Amino acid sequence: MKRIDLVYGGRDYSVSGRELADLQQEIESALTSSGGGWLRVNVGEGAPRTTYLLISPGVPLSLIPIDSGAV
Repeated sequence: MKRIDLVYGGRDYSVSGRELADLQQEIESALTSSGGGWLRVNVGEGAPRTTYLLISPGVPLSLIPIDSGAV
């Protein structure tokens, strides 16, 4: 997988070098823990900056897998 785009709080983020199933499992684990959890992602174009999103119940989050063969 080339990357996974995320939409969180109306803003776009991305993750690279991860498989969708692994990222989904990390999010599910954060949701089942008592205080939620932090997800490391990138923000920005060109030279992305590392950013951490707080994953907790009730916060909308979309995952968009970008296939390496996509145009």
